[in-house]
Amino acid sequence: MLTATLFDMDGLLLDSEILWHKAELKILGDLGVPIPPGEVRLTKGMFVSEVVDYWFAQHPWESPSRPEVVEMILQAVGDLVESEGVMMPGALRAIELASERGPIAVASSTPMPLIMRCLENFNLVDLFQSIHSADIEPYGKPHPGVFLTAAKVLGAAPTSCLVFEDSAAGVLAAKAGRMTCVAVPVADELRMPAFQIADLVLNSLEELTPEWLDERFAN
Repeated sequence: MLTATLFDMDGLLLDSEILWHKAELKILGDLGVPIPPGEVRLTKGMFVSEVVDYWFAQHPWESPSRPEVVEMILQAVGDLVESEGVMMPGALRAIELASERGPIAVASSTPMPLIMRCLENFNLVDLFQSIHSADIEPYGKPHPGVFLTAAKVLGAAPTSCLVFEDSAAGVLAAKAGRMTCVAVPVADELRMPAFQIADLVLNSLEELTPEWLDERFAN
């Protein structure tokens, strides 16, 4: 039976993937990187440092340095979350339903300062027993490291954890950690093979039911 729940953040709790894309288009675009504005964010699920390295390898620039560009993007995303950000439909209800059944945590690839800035903006920090960033793990998603760390802190066995994810890399990480996974992909990514291994696929967190959770959580 399940005893604890782990939530991703960007694209799952917060409608922030578009904000990441917007920040990257502006900052990297000003450096001459031709990111197509209308396409799905190709680097979804990567660490921001990996995103910068990915585009630098294809379209190198002279300055600022890659670490400086990373910080510029993080600052821009935080500013956009505070000025334009909204929670995903059903996110707060999903948090409430999960917290009624056991401890909950955030396990995100976003660096911790930005995680905290985003959660504080929506008054979510105190709803979670622990908050974790894969940025300090040896490997990011699809490696399960951040989920395993979060489970350990909550005192839950990996097999007793439920993970909510919106990305293919996140689903792969959850299943690699032997966890139950609810996937909430965007429509354009629904047919990606990784989502076929999720235990439940939803179009929105609004579709999550207490009955589904009750069947899997210990009384």
